[in-house]
Amino acid sequence: MEIYILPILVSAILTYIMTPFVEKLARKVGAMDVPEDDRRVHKSPIPRMGGLAIYLAFVVTLVAFAGVDNKTTGIILGSTMIVGIGIVDDIRGVSAKVKLLVQICAALVLVHFGIRIDFFTNFFESEGLIYLGSLSVPITVFWIVGITNTFNLIDGLDGLAAGIYTISAVTLSYIAYVNGMHETALVTLILAGGCLGFLPFNFNPARIFMGDTGSLFLGFVLAAISIEGVIKGATALTMVLPILAMGLPIMDTTLAICRRVIGGKSIMEADKRHLHHKLLSAGLCQKRAVLLMYGISLMLGMSVVFLMNSEYISGFGMIAATLVLVMVPVVAEQARAGRK
Repeated sequence: MEIYILPILVSAILTYIMTPFVEKLARKVGAMDVPEDDRRVHKSPIPRMGGLAIYLAFVVTLVAFAGVDNKTTGIILGSTMIVGIGIVDDIRGVSAKVKLLVQICAALVLVHFGIRIDFFTNFFESEGLIYLGSLSVPITVFWIVGITNTFNLIDGLDGLAAGIYTISAVTLSYIAYVNGMHETALVTLILAGGCLGFLPFNFNPARIFMGDTGSLFLGFVLAAISIEGVIKGATALTMVLPILAMGLPIMDTTLAICRRVIGGKSIMEADKRHLHHKLLSAGLCQKRAVLLMYGISLMLGMSVVFLMNSEYISGFGMIAATLVLVMVPVVAEQARAGRK
């Protein structure tokens, strides 16, 4: 494990050094998050685009410690496209259709460089595989675009996204390491190091937000890593583990989509009913809400560790406890709505 410590430190230190410069750049180019509606928790304009520092540190550290091969090239090129559209969106805004188009193109770059879902595990046959054939590309693109946007939606409180990304990245790196995919584990930990270096500037009260530049970039890389380091495994747990590792954003997004469909609204319509909003409504301050969501994400990460070590009772018990924690504020909100 010693070989991973230096890359993590380098990534964290580079991000920490570059973030103040990115903050000044964001102010200069007008990449400011202005609280124009009640969905915003902060009260005064705060620079965004902080994800640029994480991206730059990630690329430099990746090239220095992992080298450049076919797949790292694909990750760098694809994430550069994502960061580019994120910067434009943070400065002057971009339509959802344009962002989606760029995300699809970036996902196709990964496919071109060999990062793709070629098969699923057949749960009804021991060690059996279902090869996707011509469906491989659309399923891969769907996964990458879906995870990219899922993580984008979790960026709602100071320090929340960076912490959740870190926990998810460390969990995915553990899975990759145990499966013998050491290079993938290294890439994931470099990403986690960048998030840790950014947190001192982003935790409440935040000096800078990562913006779409950061949230889309981190979601994109985690989606790629989950394919390369987890889904390509050939065991019955391969489809469950990445979902658990990234479980909190996935659950929050799934609940949001169901809520909007049931309410007859567009699934793209923003609202103030995400889990972090519900925790604030329940009376928690930003810091406590964020720390609670860190805890939920850590519990899901621990469930992955238990399941990988065949401790199924502990693993599924942890998942059940997590679901209870997530559903409590949801049920409480429904009860309040019913009383009104």
